[in-house]
Amino acid sequence: MMTIINTNNAPAPIGPYSQATVAGNFVFVSGQIPLNPVTGELITTGITDEAVMVMENIKAILTEAGIGFENIVKTSIFLTDLGNFGQVNDVYGKYFTANFPARETVQVSALPKGVNVEISVIAIK
Repeated sequence: MMTIINTNNAPAPIGPYSQATVAGNFVFVSGQIPLNPVTGELITTGITDEAVMVMENIKAILTEAGIGFENIVKTSIFLTDLGNFGQVNDVYGKYFTANFPARETVQVSALPKGVNVEISVIAIK
């Protein structure tokens, strides 16, 4: 049994996918980019602001699923420049207080809409 999670508090999908799906006790959150769900505009004022928007989008989806950052067991961070890792890591660290999830961070040649960061997560209910 699979349940689809959608909220107006995070950007609508820009392709044929859902913001998140629930399968059993697992919540799979699609990669989030720094797209403001209210204005529909990309945040382009710097990697720190972009990372905050990404994490806030993830937070909105987790909230819709009835869980929080403490439920995340795995994250995947995609950056177009690993030189931005420190700034993204600083933002990321503000959303987790203990029992940190497993994670990988990779540099990619490009991301949707030309953004600099995308993050996806897997959580458990």
